[in-house]
Amino acid sequence: VVNCCTEFIHLISSEANEICNKSEKKTISPEHVIQALESLGFGSYISEVKEVLQECKTVALKRRKASSRLENLGIPEEELLRQQQELFAKVSE
Repeated sequence: VVNCCTEFIHLISSEANEICNKSEKKTISPEHVIQALESLGFGSYISEVKEVLQECKTVALKRRKASSRLENLGIPEEELLRQQQELFAKVSE
C-alpha cells in the first residue's frame, strides 16, 4: 500500500511540475496540483483537495496571528523603544 501511495504522489507531483513549467512558474502551487489531478483523471478528488487546502490556509493564518508576539503584548511600539533605550543605558553604565 505504501508503494502505491508513493507512486501516486510521484505521478501527481510530476504532472504538477510539468504544468508549473509550462506556465513558466518556479514553484508548484495548489492550482498546479489541482490541474494535475484533473488531467490525470483524478477529478473526483478535487473537491476534497480544495477543502483541505482551505483548512491549511485557515491554520496558517491562525499561526501567523498567534506568532505576532509584539502585537499580543498590548504595549505601543514607542513604549517598547523607550524601555529598550533604558536597558541600553543601564548596561553602558
